[in-house]
Amino acid sequence: MEKKESWKFPRAFWVANTVELFERAAYYGVFIVITLYLSRIFGFGDIEAAAIAGVFQALLYFLPVFAGAFADKVGFRKSLMLAFLLLTLGYAGMGVLPTLFESSGLVEYGSKTVFKGLDTSGVRYAILPVMALIILGGSFIKSVITGTIAKETTKENRARGYGIFYAMVNIGAFSGKTIVKPLREMMGNTGLIWISYFSAGMTLLGLIVVFLMFRSRKHQGEGKSMSQILDAMVKVFMNARLIVLIIIITGFWMVQHQMYATMPKYVLRLAGEGASPSWYANVNPLVVFLTVGLVTQLMRKHTALFSMAIGMFIMPISALLMASGNLLHGNILGMHPVAFMMVVGIAFQGFAETFISPRYLEYFSLQAPRGEEGLYLGFSHLHSFFSSIFGFIMSGVLLDKFCPDPRKFQSHELWADAASHAHYIWFYFVGISLISAIALIVYGMVVRRIDSRP
Repeated sequence: MEKKESWKFPRAFWVANTVELFERAAYYGVFIVITLYLSRIFGFGDIEAAAIAGVFQALLYFLPVFAGAFADKVGFRKSLMLAFLLLTLGYAGMGVLPTLFESSGLVEYGSKTVFKGLDTSGVRYAILPVMALIILGGSFIKSVITGTIAKETTKENRARGYGIFYAMVNIGAFSGKTIVKPLREMMGNTGLIWISYFSAGMTLLGLIVVFLMFRSRKHQGEGKSMSQILDAMVKVFMNARLIVLIIIITGFWMVQHQMYATMPKYVLRLAGEGASPSWYANVNPLVVFLTVGLVTQLMRKHTALFSMAIGMFIMPISALLMASGNLLHGNILGMHPVAFMMVVGIAFQGFAETFISPRYLEYFSLQAPRGEEGLYLGFSHLHSFFSSIFGFIMSGVLLDKFCPDPRKFQSHELWADAASHAHYIWFYFVGISLISAIALIVYGMVVRRIDSRP
């Protein structure tokens, strides 16, 4: 007799999901304004800030595979405690460092930020080791939490378990982004610093909860050795079909990552400081949450590549909508046209993601040798590693060229002239997403021809 799906899970499952909510709130609270923080608080230019943020996110996608191997050896509880300790120190450091610089006379910050010395001083690079703590802590979180969900569920309730996990991730992300606007409104650019303290508080709470409540013995004997992981990585890089697919999907994620790389600065510079980029970004998970079930159901009889191709052709439309805001005049439903069209564009991005992300993982897993699906899937997010680096650096270059920092100009008129073609930024991403969509169609044709051979 088939067992019914149950809501009953071990305590370790619920603890892991709870601390995942805390960690996601901490991460997205900081990450949605990371380029603003690096530029307005530490004085990095658009290109430098984008490069640092891009490498930061890229490593968060790449290192969990290796952190997971270590976690399997030392145990999940110790790994989680180490992770939340590192995250707390990292986020707290992001709040403390500007205060240290202020006491040294290097920077003033407030509702109107004035930088003195940091633009040329090497002291500002002290933020890099602090962010490295967050990278290390985050890499353990990604591997251990997902591993806990897998090991604390059964065949009968695993789908429901991952549904709960997905909900926690989105609730945390929504909460973290939501806190940004009131802090900025109350404290100006100083709010960008206090967001770090909020994140440190969230991860400290996670550390306390893990220490007091997390107990699990289901971690022995299931991990992979470092040599096995490296062997799998070599196999993935030697698999032409997978590498080409990763490169194509990288184009999609380069555009998707602009929600964090380009959008906050673009909106604030064109729509004014009263804009709410952190709230606009919440439209993405909301649309995914509302439509992913319907899209999955509609696409269930179609191939993964067909579903992904539909999503890929939605992305150029998204980028065009984002560009159109700078060409419109007058408020739309009480919003600046740049802000309104950005929200519409982000909604289209979220809709495109529902066609692509689930089916991409499905297709990727089918290319792995039997019995090694899990190991191969550890490298399925290589597209986010590449797209974070290239997408963020490209964002910094384009912002500097078409929508530069107003503080570089002596008058608003001079800046307005320099930023008159700011919407050109999105035309580049229209091109990238369109090329990626066409490439996926060609890829599908080639793959079908190869697979049809006897």
